[in-house]
Amino acid sequence: MNIDQAKAIAIVEILARLGIHPKRTTADKALYLSPIRNEKTPSFWVYTKTNRWHDYGDGRGGDLVDFTTAYLQFTREAHTVSDALRWIGNMGVTSYEIVPMHRSSDQFANENASLVLKSKKPIQHVGLIHYLDKRGIPLDVARRHLKELRVHNTQTKKCFTALGFPNEEGGFELRNPFFKGCSRPKAISFVRGSVPKLEGIHLFEGFMDYLSAITQLRGNGLADDAIILNSLSCLKQAIAYMQNYGYRVAYSWMDNDEAGAKAQTLLTEFCQTQADLRHTSMNKVYAPHKDVNAWHIHQLKLTL
Repeated sequence: MNIDQAKAIAIVEILARLGIHPKRTTADKALYLSPIRNEKTPSFWVYTKTNRWHDYGDGRGGDLVDFTTAYLQFTREAHTVSDALRWIGNMGVTSYEIVPMHRSSDQFANENASLVLKSKKPIQHVGLIHYLDKRGIPLDVARRHLKELRVHNTQTKKCFTALGFPNEEGGFELRNPFFKGCSRPKAISFVRGSVPKLEGIHLFEGFMDYLSAITQLRGNGLADDAIILNSLSCLKQAIAYMQNYGYRVAYSWMDNDEAGAKAQTLLTEFCQTQADLRHTSMNKVYAPHKDVNAWHIHQLKLTL
């Protein structure tokens, strides 16, 4: 294991392997009793977004390698950088790389069958947390809807890690800073609303748009049901979910482009076949931006 691989491992996961658990957590940090000295009042913070730590009791801090050398010194073990890397490797925690994969969208469809899910866990990978941060999605919101997946590509024989958003057929939409694709089967995702006798259904093109919308609602989620298409090709699946269900309003959050306009037309035509169901486009909310996430990023003054 080299230094870069070690730094990609979540500090909180190493602490958990040591049986050390936080006394308090927030969306982006965790507070512990210091593992590198004796104390009674916790002052050791781990910042999960940056995967760095700081012991406010003695002023030290750094990355996982810095922590390991300090921990080994405290436990009276050999504590050079080489010792730290060896110790981290022996902890049995895999350093997942986010592998750049520059592919065209047409190639994604052909690769679906070659992607095999190897593991699934709560989001911890620093690179994925940074990616979410740039998209304006708080970690606590993301962790309620997404998982960190390790995926094996049987064609390239390589593994990569990505955010995974589950669909109704057992597949996942996969995203990381370099990859946009899915594991089969491709299908819509359905999220139940918070109101028992709801009358509305919201339709989003992708899960980043959906997460952006609920983040704008302070992460509380929608009162109505929501369908995330994951692809406009899945619109027929969504229509089957809505048919004769009793919804009164179908709110569409399609992209501000030609394909999004066609999807809205199809939704309008479908709603006209249903008793007491009307279609309401939400595009004016995020115009002139291409989609909900682009508008959300602009609202937060972020840049990708």
